[in-house]
Amino acid sequence: MFTYILRRVVQSTLILLGISFITFLLLYVLPADPVRQIAGRSATAQTVQNIREQLGLDQPFIVQYFRYLSDLVQGDMGRSYLQKSQVSELIASRLPATLLLMGAGILCELVIGLTMGIVAALRREQPLDQTLMIMSFIAVSAPQFVVSLLLLYVFAVQLGWFPIGGYGTWAHLVLPAVALGIMGSGWYSRMMRSSMIEVLRQDFIRTARAKGLTRRRIILRHAIPNAILPVIAMIGIDIGIFMGGLVVVESVFGWPGIGQLAWQAIQRVDIPIIMGVTLVTAFAVVLGNLLADIITPLIDPRIKLR
Repeated sequence: MFTYILRRVVQSTLILLGISFITFLLLYVLPADPVRQIAGRSATAQTVQNIREQLGLDQPFIVQYFRYLSDLVQGDMGRSYLQKSQVSELIASRLPATLLLMGAGILCELVIGLTMGIVAALRREQPLDQTLMIMSFIAVSAPQFVVSLLLLYVFAVQLGWFPIGGYGTWAHLVLPAVALGIMGSGWYSRMMRSSMIEVLRQDFIRTARAKGLTRRRIILRHAIPNAILPVIAMIGIDIGIFMGGLVVVESVFGWPGIGQLAWQAIQRVDIPIIMGVTLVTAFAVVLGNLLADIITPLIDPRIKLR
């Protein structure tokens, strides 16, 4: 176990290094000029040049990149060009909101998706199965802003059950979490259905039936624990997706997470924030996959980490 974790940590470090290099390179060749955003349209050429020298943006790419890496190793993610604050402080201030929404969203999509998948598998090729799979297809295909605006209009504007937007109470959390749950449930329901159908065909399920175990016990004790293994790996991937891919939902509901912070930085070409959010999101993906790999053998002892 220790050797496996050590090897994965080394691999993850190399992955994060590669992501930082590619992201920094793309931002370096970006046509937009962050100095112009800082100086303003009325700034003189000399003022622009002075700002460029102060920020070190007049240096060659490799010099800028290694300087960024050197600061990053020391825990310094840079300073926002426009907000004049440390990137680490800006991300830390938004991180609790994102983690809260991420946890609630994953919980909603698991409850909705796994329930749909299990029911569909147990009613395979019946009208209920077909109906649930059509619903999962719609959930996967529906644009994020459409689902979010529809929930907002129905439950906040028309019915008045929840706040229109904001952050602070559980009522503010419900609609964005459900929006994320609906959109993510389609993937989980289809995966769980396929996995359940495959498990129900296995010999140990037939053996359990031959022993006279009840249908309820077979499903809860033997089928679901084995069918849920692929879902665990998907949850690890979802952690990273939720960390950086909530821009639309956060914008619609006014949720102050790092996805909204990244979108604002992209619009204003605030490179330090873009780099910081990208690396935090990449770290979340790597960490999520590592945790999924470690947890999987605890659920199924037949799986060994090597």
